[in-house]
Amino acid sequence: MRDLPPPLPPDERTVGQVVGETMRVYGDNFWRALPIGVPLALVDQACVREPRDVQALVFWVAAPFIVAAFVWACSVVHHVRPNLTAFFVGLLIYLPFPALRAWYILPAVAWFALMGLAVPAALVEGLPFRAALVRGRRLGTADYVHALASLAVLVIVVGVGEQALIAALRSQGNSGGRAALLLADVVLSPLLYLGGAMLYFDQAARIGSTRPDRRRRRNAHRHPPVDSDPTGRADAQVEP
Repeated sequence: MRDLPPPLPPDERTVGQVVGETMRVYGDNFWRALPIGVPLALVDQACVREPRDVQALVFWVAAPFIVAAFVWACSVVHHVRPNLTAFFVGLLIYLPFPALRAWYILPAVAWFALMGLAVPAALVEGLPFRAALVRGRRLGTADYVHALASLAVLVIVVGVGEQALIAALRSQGNSGGRAALLLADVVLSPLLYLGGAMLYFDQAARIGSTRPDRRRRRNAHRHPPVDSDPTGRADAQVEP
C-alpha cells in the first residue's frame, strides 16, 4: 500500500480534514474527552418532547456546564490549563445560543463561527476579557466560510452519527429511546466541542492571507497539467 499524503497545514486545511483531525484528537484523548458530552446529553434528556420555550430555558440554565465543557475541550486540544477568563468569555458568547437554536440551528452555528474562537484565544494566548472578544471576531472573519462550513459539517456528522447509533441500540431490543439518545450524546457530542477548539489552528493561520494566496501555496508543490514551456513540435524538422 502506498503511504497516504501528509495532511495540509492549518492555513490550507479543508473542511473534511478538520473533521478528520477532530476524530483523531478524540481517539487519542478518548477518556479525557468523553466527559465533555455529559452536559449536553443531560440537557437533551430534559428537552425531550418539551416546547421550544422550555428547551431554551433549559439550555440557559445549563449554560455554565456547557461552557465549561467547551473550555475543557480547548484545554485538551491545546494542552493548556483552563482559566476563568476563557469561561466568562464563553458564557457571554453562549447567551444568545438558546434563542437562536429555538429558531433554527444554522443561525446558532453561524454565531459560534463568528465569535466562538474567542474562548480558545483567551485560553491559548492568555488574553484579557475584552481583547479575547476582539481576537475571537478577528479569528472568525479570517476565513468565515471555512469556519462556518467546518462547524456545520461537524453538526451534520454528529447528528447523523447519533441517529445511526440510536437506531442500532433500539434494534437490540434492550435499550429505550431516551437511553439510546443519552449514550449517543455522551459518545458523539464531544466532537462538536473538540472541532470548535481545532478550528482555532486553522483560523489563526489564515489571518493575513487571502483565499487566492492559500490556493497558490496549495498548488505550489504540484506540476502543472500543461507544460507552460513546451519543447516545440513533436515532428521537428531536420536538415537532410
